[in-house]
Amino acid sequence: MNNIKIDIVSDIACPWCAIGYARLEQAMNTLAEELTFSIEWHAFELNPDPSSADEPILQALSRKYGRSVAEMEAAQSNMMEIATELGLNFSRLQERYTRNTFDAHRLVKWASEQGLQTEMKKSLFDAYFGHAENVSDVDVLVRCAESAGLDGNQARAVISSDQFTDIVREDEASWQQAGISSVPAFIINQKYLISGAQEPDSFIQALRQIASEHQEIA
Repeated sequence: MNNIKIDIVSDIACPWCAIGYARLEQAMNTLAEELTFSIEWHAFELNPDPSSADEPILQALSRKYGRSVAEMEAAQSNMMEIATELGLNFSRLQERYTRNTFDAHRLVKWASEQGLQTEMKKSLFDAYFGHAENVSDVDVLVRCAESAGLDGNQARAVISSDQFTDIVREDEASWQQAGISSVPAFIINQKYLISGAQEPDSFIQALRQIASEHQEIA
């Protein structure tokens, strides 16, 4: 069976990244009898300054995009509806604060070594969008790791160290140099870029096309 490699560049603080993966997951489930998939998550920080003050998300988005708080609230409400249809918990999407996610990305890299990076990522999404938790807080990160099936004490040790710091920095830099400036970004077989949270049918069509081209080359 043809295996498809998917590199996903995303941030824990990006709701469309959670939606995009849920849609991709639906597509992969549909294609499960045709293709196998290898997933690797890559770091991107929407709020890369760890010293910046945390801010209520609606105010932060209003300032960033030059739109009213009411407009941003409406946009977030739309995302909440989309997420609910996908089975995602976005119930406290509008209550969250801006957060730096660097340590969370370090934990995803650590989880990758144990085959649980996707579980770690989904646990972080749920904490941030479903519970408005502070995903830069050590205790929250440890709970997310435990929820993903990882050892909490080991997670705490990783966070308190500088493990995976260079790996995350290099990861971020390499994808920025490759031209990735917005997320989610899905790179298929290290060649094809799918940008944004596409609908499942769009993913299915693209993945089938890429798989058929790969078979022709082989």
